[in-house]
Amino acid sequence: MTRILAIDTALDAVSACIFDDSASEPLALETLFMQRGQAEALMPLLDRVVSQTEEGFKGLDRIAVTVGPGSFTGLRVGIAAARAIGLACHVPVVGVSTLAALAAPLILEAQPGLVVPAIDARHGSLYFAVFGPDGRALVLPRVATVREAVRLLGTGPIRLAGSGAPMLAIEAKSAGLSAEVVGETGAPDIAFVARLGLLADPKGAPPRPLYLKPPDAKPQDQAHIPLAPA
Repeated sequence: MTRILAIDTALDAVSACIFDDSASEPLALETLFMQRGQAEALMPLLDRVVSQTEEGFKGLDRIAVTVGPGSFTGLRVGIAAARAIGLACHVPVVGVSTLAALAAPLILEAQPGLVVPAIDARHGSLYFAVFGPDGRALVLPRVATVREAVRLLGTGPIRLAGSGAPMLAIEAKSAGLSAEVVGETGAPDIAFVARLGLLADPKGAPPRPLYLKPPDAKPQDQAHIPLAPA
């Protein structure tokens, strides 16, 4: 039996659960929906979740954490916590793609059509990936405009999830494709982060941020105060 702690702070929620590979449901789970304050909320939430199991942190065999795409700040918070817990508990830490976690429940339904998780990247762009109904990755995670994304979707039908799903569905339908939003449009289900974390190879899924574009906020060089001459 392998017991895993899954952590997600990539999007608009702070989530954690404990799952083991002999169970069909998480042993403990909590999700708080929020756009800010993940750093302050995460550790108390983890304490509450872990305290629901008798073994606590000592019973963990692995940690999984979403690595993006997502919020720069949120990713740093979750990954730092996962690495710290892994180090303290002497267990491996694996990274799970946010897009894969959004797609997983749709793939599990085994319905015809492409599975497309899409996250709003702002300014008319999306983070997205494309999976076949068998779960095979057809388009790897990337950032693109909504129109560019539709060009990569073939003839459909398309099943969508994620915060970018509604606008991608509108664009796809305007291009004559059959598209339907059927999955989560916010944060991924933390139980599927755990499931994917149990399947991941620690050597091939490091807990490193997946940044597909630079941050929107950039230093303002013109606002720097010039140094006084030596």
